[in-house]
Amino acid sequence: MSFAYPDTDKAAIYKVIAERRDMRHFLPTPIAPELLQKLLQAAHHAPSVGLMQPWRFIRISDVALRKAIHTLVDEERKLTAQAIGEVEDTARMAEFMRLKVEGILDCGEVLVATLCDQREKHIFGRRTLPEMDLASVSCAIQNLWLAARAEGIGLGWVSLFDPHQLAQLLNLPEGAKPVAILCLGYVNTFYKSPMLVEEGWTTEKPLADMLMENGWQPHESTHT
Repeated sequence: MSFAYPDTDKAAIYKVIAERRDMRHFLPTPIAPELLQKLLQAAHHAPSVGLMQPWRFIRISDVALRKAIHTLVDEERKLTAQAIGEVEDTARMAEFMRLKVEGILDCGEVLVATLCDQREKHIFGRRTLPEMDLASVSCAIQNLWLAARAEGIGLGWVSLFDPHQLAQLLNLPEGAKPVAILCLGYVNTFYKSPMLVEEGWTTEKPLADMLMENGWQPHESTHT
């Protein structure tokens, strides 16, 4: 007995994985509440270690709060640029400042994905790897990302923020932690390649560089 999906279904799954993009350019068109709920339900179907389901999603519907979050991100964008200038050079810093790194004020919906509080009581699968709660939240975000792409909705994961400041802004309880600001919205077009590739910021590495067998093996290019 085969549990494989029909070829057309399999092709759709591989297609949405291949065409998922981290979006920064959005249209202000609202997302229907029932569609947003459907996307969040896809996120909620994610696997989690010990079935702890550590994800909490905060929908930002207040315009002033959205602007305050944007201000936090813009502050961190400038600090990140300075750090890039210190590690690399001022030309690279200028390149970074030209990049569009978020669409918080442009997109239809803003969500903040957070880790829940009181995570210390969840031991199953986390005794030696406590960061598996973060891995579980990442799985939920990926589910949301793929479902959004299938629905023609763009999603951008923004990580340029001070987590303590964002936690205070959102009144998170002690122990909870923001993980991602998620911009969701309709777009004019999806990037053909990752935006950072299209902008010349970096290049993608092939799978062969990431794949090893029976132990850690440095890639051959590191010895040339």
